[in-house]
Amino acid sequence: MPDGDTTLPGSPSVDSGFFADFDEVVSLYDENFQLIECTPRHREAYVVESLIETSLWHIYPELLAPGAKSAVEFVVATGLPRTVEIAHASAGPRRTLLIFRSRSGVGVVEAESSAMYRETFRQSESDRALLLHQATHDVLTGLPNRRQFSDQLRGALPVPNGAQVALMQIDLDDFKPINDTLGHGAGDAVLKMAADRIRSILRDREFAYRLAGDEFAVIQWRSDQPSEAERLADALINAFKEPFMVEGINVFVGASVGIAVAPEDGNEVEQLMKAADIALYAAKKDGRGRSSTFTRSMLVVLEQREMLRRSLRTALQEGQFFLEYQPLVKPSSSVAGFEALLRWRHPLVGTIPPNVFIPMAEADGLMSDIGRWLLERACRTAMDWPSHFTLAVNLSPAEFLHEGLTDRVAQTLDLVGMRADRLELEITESVLLERTINNLDTLNTLNVLGVQISLDDFGTYYSSLSYLKNFPFDTIKIDQYFIKDLERNEKGQTIVRSIIALAHGLGMNVTAEGVETAGQAAWLQKEGCDRLQGYFLGAPMAADAIGDFLRKASATPATGLQRT
Repeated sequence: MPDGDTTLPGSPSVDSGFFADFDEVVSLYDENFQLIECTPRHREAYVVESLIETSLWHIYPELLAPGAKSAVEFVVATGLPRTVEIAHASAGPRRTLLIFRSRSGVGVVEAESSAMYRETFRQSESDRALLLHQATHDVLTGLPNRRQFSDQLRGALPVPNGAQVALMQIDLDDFKPINDTLGHGAGDAVLKMAADRIRSILRDREFAYRLAGDEFAVIQWRSDQPSEAERLADALINAFKEPFMVEGINVFVGASVGIAVAPEDGNEVEQLMKAADIALYAAKKDGRGRSSTFTRSMLVVLEQREMLRRSLRTALQEGQFFLEYQPLVKPSSSVAGFEALLRWRHPLVGTIPPNVFIPMAEADGLMSDIGRWLLERACRTAMDWPSHFTLAVNLSPAEFLHEGLTDRVAQTLDLVGMRADRLELEITESVLLERTINNLDTLNTLNVLGVQISLDDFGTYYSSLSYLKNFPFDTIKIDQYFIKDLERNEKGQTIVRSIIALAHGLGMNVTAEGVETAGQAAWLQKEGCDRLQGYFLGAPMAADAIGDFLRKASATPATGLQRT
């Protein structure tokens, strides 16, 4: 029996009348399989004089056989009833035992094996088992559902001295794009296959559940923790490295796992689940497709993030945001403009990287106000530049999807007095996966205003060439991932060369970001890339440093600009 009480609250008992039809020979046992109650017929049949030190194994020694004992363990672990056929050792009549889980442990209902009685018994038990299964299992995958997960985890905690229970939270990586690109039917097929892979990895006393969507969990009873949980987590991650075949298409979905162990990481349901969630977040933050075991330092990091999140709500009002500008350079001529980059200077922590605070701002609904401030401040700065310089501003997905974006852009341009064709709004491909019709409507409205639209980080998400066909982007930005090893990677060269040719064939310009070396700049210039951006050409700078930079740039060939 697993360490700890795994009783499902609310399970049927003899007192509840659930097995009233079979109360002739009924017995109840506690979590240690000690007899605690039985009916008069049972007491008479087995000459039970006292309940003290009378166990399930004394009354039914046949259940110690490997197959029968496995059935008992199955009932304890899952809450589902099982039937076992046994016979008296002295060649007596065969009997059918229905083993079920009670509030205190397990119960046994005994039926004689006359053909008619046994058939009625089995049919009634089958109907009840089916109803119980439907109430406690996920319809799509067949795994136990969140209800059974909650009941089992609640029953397993608190863990008694000397025992350990591991909880693993499993989240599928890159699952959402499958629904978005291939449809929910394909997503359901992947979830079924994912459940099968998880199920195939499990050993004795390891149980899987589907919690919701692409979220799964495993409860593991082992004494050697966390090493046993980490072993299982590695096996689960490796099982997801092979592609899933959906309608003849190979799709790749990984798995990230967060591990928490009771009682060390919490001996109550909420504590243990929070620890596993924090560990899962750490696994995803470290790159996904990996596992992470909860440590107290993770809790400190989370508390720091919550402190930053609270501070973020007042950062705009307290003037903690500022902008830096990175030059956009034409390879064979001169500076063409600048991209405005948002920065946050926290009064206690210092400068916070955008990849840390922007997701927080998006999640808390703050990006619309921050984006409005950024756009106006950047446009006012750009009014001091030469009139042909462009201003590039990156729109976060949350800001792009926020209602009224086009009105805010138009109002800002009117307020500042800036020409619309000098403004270049950058969006990422991830935005286009959200709400296709509304997205294209927004892009078309911005196009009518005269604003330039740039498709940022091209090639790093689930690229859909249909967007390039349906909407005339002004610029495609090649992600720095393809630029960093451009000088020595022939595959990278082929990809970048193809993107440049594709964009030019569609009448679009190309900007390469992440240009760090003279060799990269020379190769891109040779291949006809329209603009370059990166530290080799100019680091992000404050607005008051732009004048000095432009004076130096006017006297220096563009491909020779150095860090500032």
